[in-house]
Amino acid sequence: MTTYVVTLPGTLLDKLSPAAHEQLLRELSPADPRHTHLGETEDLDRLTVDEENSTFVIRLEVHAATTKEAEAEARSIATRALRAVGLTEDSAPMGPAALSGIDTEE
Repeated sequence: MTTYVVTLPGTLLDKLSPAAHEQLLRELSPADPRHTHLGETEDLDRLTVDEENSTFVIRLEVHAATTKEAEAEARSIATRALRAVGLTEDSAPMGPAALSGIDTEE
């Protein structure tokens, strides 16, 4: 298995309240890249929100056998977290994923 840090950019079409922002951070905590060697090195935040431009970036640590599986798992985690705060795929669409770090366990 390989540890990937997957970056998912998106657009907020609905306003994210401070309470929803905090809840979203809690929902994403189990996949926080700061808890990995890669995240500590990169000083990655699991959620960045640019309210002026209505955009967000979610960075998640996932364990998978392939990059395709890593992206699918990251999208699943992000989608569940967004839904938990009342955001749908229509109100918070995500763009193409980028793998920003890879650590292979041998």
